[in-house]
Amino acid sequence: MLLTTQSVEKVWGRDVLPAPFAAPEGQRIGEIWFEPPTQMPELLVKYLFASEKLSVQCHPDDDQAEAAGQGRQGKEECWLVIAAEPGASLGIGFDEPLDAQAMRTAALDGSIEQLMTWHEVRAGDFFYIPADTVHAIGPGCSIIEVQQNSDITYRLYDYGRPRELHLEQGMAVADGSPYDMALHQRLPHSGSATLVDGPHFRLDWVDGIAGDDLLYTYCEPLLVLPLAGEVLVAGSEVIKPGECAYATDLASVTSAPEGKCVVTAPR
Repeated sequence: MLLTTQSVEKVWGRDVLPAPFAAPEGQRIGEIWFEPPTQMPELLVKYLFASEKLSVQCHPDDDQAEAAGQGRQGKEECWLVIAAEPGASLGIGFDEPLDAQAMRTAALDGSIEQLMTWHEVRAGDFFYIPADTVHAIGPGCSIIEVQQNSDITYRLYDYGRPRELHLEQGMAVADGSPYDMALHQRLPHSGSATLVDGPHFRLDWVDGIAGDDLLYTYCEPLLVLPLAGEVLVAGSEVIKPGECAYATDLASVTSAPEGKCVVTAPR
């Protein structure tokens, strides 16, 4: 079942998008996300296109969201870089550990941006972003984001843009630690790879035809996102790059040997 898409304008979005996407005339599209199917409301999959820096922000975990009266769903997420301009980078964590007071001061005077670790990226870089991680996306990045289906975002700093900040809520959960680089991967030149095997969702890179190990893991419903070639769902529905589909299990998904896709399912 092909998922419906939503295009979202953002101040940091782009008026020219990489193929197969196209921005409507006069609009700066920052996100293209796929409406979660009713059978799988826990996950949200989207594309992000940045021409400017996104705000410095963080998200709560499930317990923190519930304690703040915002429901039980926190927000852990991950990023797969699909294209990057020269020098493009992602800000994740800090160069040195910061305590809450130092982080608050840096958010107020804007120096938090310089204290963050900016990871220069290229296509094929992957980062898992645990809840509470302070992060920002830099210009020139095109990214696939898979996340818990939550819109709770605490902006700590936004470069002077006239948007609401959430310093008090953010300081209550923000982690001042350096980023754990064990959560970073590079897509392999060939072959499949598990990118996330976490408490909230699983995410795998499938290069060609899935092996028995993945077929066994994904014996439940999943989402399929082709990046190269076409895939066939349920023997009849053709899914192309730029699209996302719900499938009952991985055995119902057929890919050409040269096809590449991302598959994900909630825990």
